[in-house]
Amino acid sequence: MYDFVIVGGGIVGLSTSMALGERYPKAKILVLEKENQVAFHQTGNNSGVIHSGIYYKPGSFKAKFSREGCRSMVQFCQEHGIDHEVCGKVIVATSPQEIPRLEKLYQRGLENGLDVKKITSEEVKEKEPHVTSVAGIWVASTGIVNYKQVCQKYAEIIQQQGGEIKFNTKVEKIVATGQNQVLETNNGSFETRFVINCAGLHSDRVAKLGNVDPQAKIVPFRGEYYELIPEKRHLVKGLIYPVPNPDFPFLGVHFTRMIDGTVHAGPNAVLSLKREGYKKTDFNLRDFAEVMSYPGFWKLAAKHSDEGIKEIIRSFSKAAFVKSLQQLIPEVRSSDVVPTHAGVRAQALMNDGKLVDDFLIVKGQNSVHVCNAPSPAATSSIEIGKAVAAEIPEQAHLKPTAVNC
Repeated sequence: MYDFVIVGGGIVGLSTSMALGERYPKAKILVLEKENQVAFHQTGNNSGVIHSGIYYKPGSFKAKFSREGCRSMVQFCQEHGIDHEVCGKVIVATSPQEIPRLEKLYQRGLENGLDVKKITSEEVKEKEPHVTSVAGIWVASTGIVNYKQVCQKYAEIIQQQGGEIKFNTKVEKIVATGQNQVLETNNGSFETRFVINCAGLHSDRVAKLGNVDPQAKIVPFRGEYYELIPEKRHLVKGLIYPVPNPDFPFLGVHFTRMIDGTVHAGPNAVLSLKREGYKKTDFNLRDFAEVMSYPGFWKLAAKHSDEGIKEIIRSFSKAAFVKSLQQLIPEVRSSDVVPTHAGVRAQALMNDGKLVDDFLIVKGQNSVHVCNAPSPAATSSIEIGKAVAAEIPEQAHLKPTAVNC
């Protein structure tokens, strides 16, 4: 009998387990992960940015958790000797038409309590000599880290707390037994008093296994990256972002200097034909059919058809991808970049065609389901974990310790 079983060994599942272990030191806690290691999917394939929270609606979970998570993630890395760098980033307008959008973004940064500064094109050049712009914003708190290393440290802490992590264990059924629940897996059955669903790309399915309807479906979007060849890495000193298009729910292609010194360019955003489809050729009939039969997808596609077509073109045309990069750094050439990894974003979509634009945490009977946690969830993971732990009713046989939530 476990007190808490967490489904999913990504960064949110691990941070939640860690927070529960701190809050309930005597609790018996288990993390179930269907892969053979932690951080296998979204967490292990993202761009490694410690986000500031500038983009998100003031008062939202994303804005609050990202702002606080930016600080707590840096503090965690400092405490545990994890390589990271608070390098800051520039967000640049490349045409006069983008200036009003840049100004709105600056005001949003102020509303979210961030250290943001408007800078001239000359000041942009001082920070990023190869960028062409008409104006920019400097966001000092943004950083970079390897989130796989963060997850490995989370896992160590969980085990030090007495928690367990079982790999190669996929939840196939959840059965209520009075006040408890039994999770039936391909690797045995596990009984628990409380279930926390942090299954990422499969979070909506796990919720339904527990008789919870999140009122949204996970639609997978693949983000493809290129990497600057070593001889051209000098073109990018830190993080370079465009002004996001307010009519499109993604940030646009950008340059990211990774913590290992490599420089990635991207991502685009195209529908993945498989929830864990990292290649263009990956296909899963069930995943594909679910999306194609979901009214919300077709409403989304109709609304964003022009941008969607551009994203597809960028996916199949290196020239088109490079052209978008040249808007930021004109001297980048096709020969300067080579394909690298892709990631898949688990984005919740509602039936009316609206993307769930905030973290979505749904309560069930003796369960909590994190049903939308794309970027900036990695940055926010410590704060999400504490928030989820605080949402769980006190267990009669456990006494929580004083934890700052």
